[in-house]
Order: sequence, then structure tokens, then C-alpha cells
Amino acid sequence: MFVIFGATGKVGQTTARTLRQAGLPVRAVVRDPAQAAGLKQLGCELIQADLLDSAAVATAIKGAYAVQMLCPMVPNHDPQATSTMRRMIATAATALAEHPPALVLGLSDYGAELDQGTGITLLFHELEQALKPVQSRLILLRSAEHLQNWSRMLPVALGTGVLPSLHSPVDRPFPTVSAHDVGLAAASLLQQDRSGHATRIISMEGPQRVSVQDVADTLADLLGKPVKPWAMPREEWAARLSGIGYSADNAQLLIDLYDTHNAGGIEAEAGSERLYGESPLRTVLAGLLAQASTPAR
Repeated sequence: MFVIFGATGKVGQTTARTLRQAGLPVRAVVRDPAQAAGLKQLGCELIQADLLDSAAVATAIKGAYAVQMLCPMVPNHDPQATSTMRRMIATAATALAEHPPALVLGLSDYGAELDQGTGITLLFHELEQALKPVQSRLILLRSAEHLQNWSRMLPVALGTGVLPSLHSPVDRPFPTVSAHDVGLAAASLLQQDRSGHATRIISMEGPQRVSVQDVADTLADLLGKPVKPWAMPREEWAARLSGIGYSADNAQLLIDLYDTHNAGGIEAEAGSERLYGESPLRTVLAGLLAQASTPAR
């Protein structure tokens, strides 16, 4: 049994779908079964579990050969985001230690080797550290920033012709990757039969690095109208994040991350294995625009 936590997310859905297409049994762990109809149609076993519920997590991983674990995210408005995510990580790690599967794949992040100054990526570091003592083969799949994150800014770009970003400067390329490609890579890694308990650390990014300027230019070409990139002034970050619903704690996690990112401190760890996705920027942005223009049902 392959157990996928966060199975309704962009990475988790792709992993689950790919494993099912290979004829493998998949248990999809979700918070809200109502959002998992597609997974059920694929033949996934659905189980509802909150990562704060140790008994539910233990039930979810019962009988698993492999478990794909994510760093749990909480709603932007959570006033205690850091402590909530740390409790979720501890709950998941304890359950895995008590019921270790043959293989654990942890979905992690570029910069997760760093133990300070990385904001929300520090939670990925803590997830990795919590998983390492588990008596399972461990794969840490660290991905660059997901291109799908630009969907949050599409309404602004469409409405104003301006693409805001915390990245600065806007013409500096940085590593990105499609979440779909990460899900495909995870499904492939979960099916690889390797012996031993050595931890594999794999850094994954897309076929080429992109800048905010590249994103804006590609959007402009797809839309047939100008789109201008705009690096939001550092002194305005906290107020702007608060204005769109971020709690002070969650906003600070992002601020710390982008301070380190803009200083060049977020990179693939030297010596890690490397994987490269195939989805180009234009293909991903075209898909996001298609989704944005599709009426909700």
C-alpha cells in the first residue's frame, strides 16, 4: 500500500494518480473527503486524517509499504502557524517511528538543510530532522519554488497589468519547478526498489531558471497585453501580507524566507542528487490562465 498525505494537493494528486495508473494500491489521506471525489474515481482508498490527531495518522499508515509525507501547511490566517505546523510534524514523525513503513518519501524544499533564517523553509528542515530517526528508507525530495504559486498573483496581473512579487531584483533568475513534475518524480521514486537505510537527498527544479521579468513577459505574450513586474518594497511587505489575510506569524515566515532568498541563500544543496522537470514556464502559465478563466461550477 502506498499512502499519500496531502493527496488533494497539486503534488499529492499527481503522485496518487500516477501510482494508480501503474496499477498500485493507493491510500489517499485527506482533510476533507468532499474534495477527493476524483481520487475515489481513480480507485484510491480514502481516509480522513488531521495531522494533529495521532490516532488518525497511525490508522492512515497502517499496513503501508511506502508513505509520502509533506510539510503540513496551515491557513494563512492562523495566528500560531509555526507552533501548529511543529505539532503536526511531531505527530506525523511519532506515528511513523512507531509504525515504520519500508520507505518514507518526505516532500521538502530548497534550503531545508539550513537551520536558521529561512522562515517557512525552516519547518521543512524540522520535518527532515524528525523523519531521519524513523527506521525506514528515507528519500528527501527537495523542490524549488513551485511555478503554480504564481496563480495567487494572476488576478492582480490580469486586472492591473502589474505582477507583484517579493522576489528582488526582478531580473535575477531563480530555481522553480512545476508541482506536476514533482508529483511525477515522487511517484517514480516511490516505485524504485532499493535496499539499505541510507538517506537520499534529491534537489529538483525545472528545465531552466526564471526571473519575475520572465514570468511577466510570458504572461504578456499569452495575454496579448503588457504585464509589468514589480518588486514590492521591503518595508511594505508586512502590511500588504496582513491586508490579504496573513496572520503576523505566517507573514513573518514568508518575510524571513524571501529575505534569505533575495540574498542568494536558497539553493540546491551541494552534493545532493539532482532531478530536472520537463514543464517549461510557458506551459505552466498557460494552464494557470486557463484555470483562472474557467467559471466555477
